[in-house]
Amino acid sequence: MVKIAEQTSTQVATQMQATAKKRRIGILGGTFNPPHLGHLVIADQVATQLGLDQVLFMPDAEPPHVDRKLAIPAADRVAMVEAAIKDNPLFKLELTEVQRGGKSYSYDTMLQLTREHPENQYYFIIGGDMVAYLPKWYRIDELDKLVQFVGVCRQGFTRESPYPVLWVDVPNIGISSTMIRDQIRRGQSVRYLVPTMVDLYIKEHLLYRD
Repeated sequence: MVKIAEQTSTQVATQMQATAKKRRIGILGGTFNPPHLGHLVIADQVATQLGLDQVLFMPDAEPPHVDRKLAIPAADRVAMVEAAIKDNPLFKLELTEVQRGGKSYSYDTMLQLTREHPENQYYFIIGGDMVAYLPKWYRIDELDKLVQFVGVCRQGFTRESPYPVLWVDVPNIGISSTMIRDQIRRGQSVRYLVPTMVDLYIKEHLLYRD
């Protein structure tokens, strides 16, 4: 019995050591249509509060719930994300879903990333409004074993979930991609709503105009 207990303790210690050595990587996925200052604030606050080594911005290839005729090409969204995060060494672009193409399930993406990078522990960042929908996600019980969910607190949404979620309080910026697109269509300024380089890219490529 003593020998079994010693082996168990050793195994636990080894597992804890392996986890401690892993790089703590945040994943912030989305359409980024366009990326805005709210995205950057969320990534920065989560990274600093949880002590992450890096946050990966992961654009999707084909936006869910969007008419494909109305969606701008992934190449433009990728270019804008790249411009938005360029000046922060903590942020990096992740192109797994864009390179795969089509609509991606988070489970498939994270299974691929964890297999390719076993040295990483992933923190999957989602809005507080999305936490309630976790039970409906594709293969959620298996996804839960691959990542640590991080919920961004938003007013009016409960923190209750059947899945373990780390909650992070983030300033409510009140900016959305939909609002920015509407502003541009009306010919209004989006300065200070998006990074300067994103604003320039939108103007140069005449994006989001009727």
